Amino acid sequence: MIRIIGYLFGLGLTMAALLSFFAGVYLWRLNKQLPDHDHLADYAPPIMTRVHAADGDLIAEFAQEHRLFVPIRVIPKRLVQAFLSSEDKNFYEHKGVDGLGVVRAMIKNVSNITQGKRLEGASTITQQIAKNFLLTSDVTIERKLKEAVLAIRLERTFSKAELLELYLNEIYLGMGTYGVAAASLAYFDKPLDRLTISEVAYLAALPKAPNNYHPFRKTQRALARRNWVIDRMYENGYITQLDAMVAKQKDLGVKSSDKKSKSIDAAYYVEEIRRQAFNMYGEKQLYGGGLSIRSTLNTDYQKYAQKALRDGLLAYDKRYGWRGPVVQVALEDIEDWALPVQDVSIPSDLAPWRLAIILKVEDDKAELGLRPRRTAAGKFEEKRETGKIFLDGVKWARKSVKGGLGPNISSVKDVLSPGDIVWVEKSGARHILRQIPDVNGGLVAIDPHTGRVLAMVGGFSFQASEFNRSTQASRQPGSAFKPFVYAAALDAGYTPTSLVLDAPFVMQQGKDMGLWKPENYGRQFYGLSTLRLGIEKSRNLMTVRLAQQIGMRPVVNYARKFNIVDHMPPVLSMALGAGETTLMRLTTAYAMLVNGGKQVSPTLIDRIQNRYGETIYRYDERPCVGCNAIWIGQETPILPDVRERVLSPQTSYQIVSMLEGVVKRGTGRSIRSVGKPLAGKTGTTNDSRDAWFVGFSPDLAVGVYIGFDSPKTLGEGETGGRIAAPVFRDFMTKALREAPATPFRIPSSVNLVRVNAQTGKLARAGDGSVILEAFKVGTEPAPGRAQAVIGRGEIAPKSESTENSAIGSGTGGLY
Repeated sequence: MIRIIGYLFGLGLTMAALLSFFAGVYLWRLNKQLPDHDHLADYAPPIMTRVHAADGDLIAEFAQEHRLFVPIRVIPKRLVQAFLSSEDKNFYEHKGVDGLGVVRAMIKNVSNITQGKRLEGASTITQQIAKNFLLTSDVTIERKLKEAVLAIRLERTFSKAELLELYLNEIYLGMGTYGVAAASLAYFDKPLDRLTISEVAYLAALPKAPNNYHPFRKTQRALARRNWVIDRMYENGYITQLDAMVAKQKDLGVKSSDKKSKSIDAAYYVEEIRRQAFNMYGEKQLYGGGLSIRSTLNTDYQKYAQKALRDGLLAYDKRYGWRGPVVQVALEDIEDWALPVQDVSIPSDLAPWRLAIILKVEDDKAELGLRPRRTAAGKFEEKRETGKIFLDGVKWARKSVKGGLGPNISSVKDVLSPGDIVWVEKSGARHILRQIPDVNGGLVAIDPHTGRVLAMVGGFSFQASEFNRSTQASRQPGSAFKPFVYAAALDAGYTPTSLVLDAPFVMQQGKDMGLWKPENYGRQFYGLSTLRLGIEKSRNLMTVRLAQQIGMRPVVNYARKFNIVDHMPPVLSMALGAGETTLMRLTTAYAMLVNGGKQVSPTLIDRIQNRYGETIYRYDERPCVGCNAIWIGQETPILPDVRERVLSPQTSYQIVSMLEGVVKRGTGRSIRSVGKPLAGKTGTTNDSRDAWFVGFSPDLAVGVYIGFDSPKTLGEGETGGRIAAPVFRDFMTKALREAPATPFRIPSSVNLVRVNAQTGKLARAGDGSVILEAFKVGTEPAPGRAQAVIGRGEIAPKSESTENSAIGSGTGGLY
């Protein structure tokens, strides 16, 4: 018996030794396969890039993983306690693996197996870090062993605070968010330090399976899990019983996307920033580098710009009538009228407009069914909303027919039929029929002294078309280019009162190319007229003669210096704005006129900081010596003006004064209602294909462009003064509402002289029209000093000069 016992004991020792040997070999092999964890000391996770307006408002985020990195020292203690209660209550006691927790989970799982319940894990936070950062999610014994070994190593390498920082910034918490900071914003639209007990408990309920506790799709499960976390927090002594009771009585408090604080509608602006940042830093930095981009956007101006452009496009579109419903369906074949409305793909940025289906039509009204709203989970609501549209809400909608409009609307039936799916906008208790315009356009607002782009809209709807008409549409500016021809003439020695013949102009274009015969708008001409009248009334014939007199080379140089057109051919039609440019470039050129002739470049970005708060880009790189000094009564530091001069301040002011006359007496008279000093110029191209108004106050330059994406005529009489100027006016009315009526700044070496507005001669007693004209010192009209005259005695000028020839296409009639 003793021998048998001894034999069994020896056998046991041998087996134990063999098992120990093989276990040691296995652990040695496992150890060799473990990934290196030292790199976690330099943890730099992908962090989203955030774009802020000039006032600090968040306007956009760019990310592949929505994460904000937050140091552990600023993460609220209560949030940490919630996660410890949910995931690892013994975190501060164990060394990576919680032995008691493993035993407890094994006992619990025996019961779970018999009851068919989900098995519980016993992974500590440290083990979760090992899995999330260093291992796969394979459910195998070997992976769990690796996880345990790595957890022990991590505990030896990092402090508990460092481990929590890794965990709380890396963990996926649903809604596309990684880390607690991004999740706090996504679920509750608030920073971490403002979260309540109920809210931190809900976030702590999510790590195991966020989709199982979705706040809208699985609300009851989410509430139960959150309350479980609250109970654990109470049991662990982190909150009182009263705190727990109050917190459990609350709803989840998660905000749906439409109830979160709204960022400004600046989609075109943001997309332009995204393109620029991508070109500067590449995809990886843009979407994961945690950049902080401070833009130049003025949020108030952006709202004004969006509304002014949309109103202007709608006003034009209404003049050309109703093009019909978005879709037409047969109602008799449909049980639920909401289904066909839900199936229509629509832009999502047209609120407060809504899509609707016409259910019943009478002479004086129509009943409509509104497209159901979406729930926070993205599904359409079951609720059905109806409304009414009356005759006055459709009276504008005369049918668009070739050559004009159909008959006036006397009945709603003239416009709508059952089954029509249309756009509507609520006005009081009624609805108004709406229509997305075919025409499009852009608006740009710039600080003329710095080039900072304060607002930009690139179209009616970014969701409908991402093409930016402010930066990407190259179009002929028409007469909006003329100020630069006149600036070249003033620099060539002419004055605002110099006379130019306004009469028919005919030029041979070359063999077999026919005659080029530009015309004034209205096909009239007025004889000898001052340069001022030429620009105020936008006279084409005068501009052509002026360009011919000074030569096209200076005009080409000015177009290049002001960055309007890079390679303009030196032909006369270019003086009428036949060279293509963008709204952004032309508005920036006007900014250089009003700022005294200093070169500026448009910028949408003030500065960019990296994830560590270090400034890596600054638009204004001028040194400011002494700006950081303590104030002890010394002189204020002055920033050097490094802007290159492109035009003398005297010539700049003369052009500004002449453009001010455009608003007071010329083609921009509709702008006068703003009630502030303004100047600008209309532009309309051949066959009214493009309409412009570009102008400025002393401290704000604004450009408006309107036209079709596939160029075609806007219609007879649709000039820049009729279409674009009202958009400029509406924007400026709001933008300058609180601004003082600051006059344009007059530089030295300029004298203001009273002259007859029609003749340009010194004003005399009894003259009915007298203005103050701006002259450079020494060029003022005086007895015995004759006015310069261009074109006197001319009948039909011809030129064989290539430099001054018309463009080969015979372009003409721009105004």
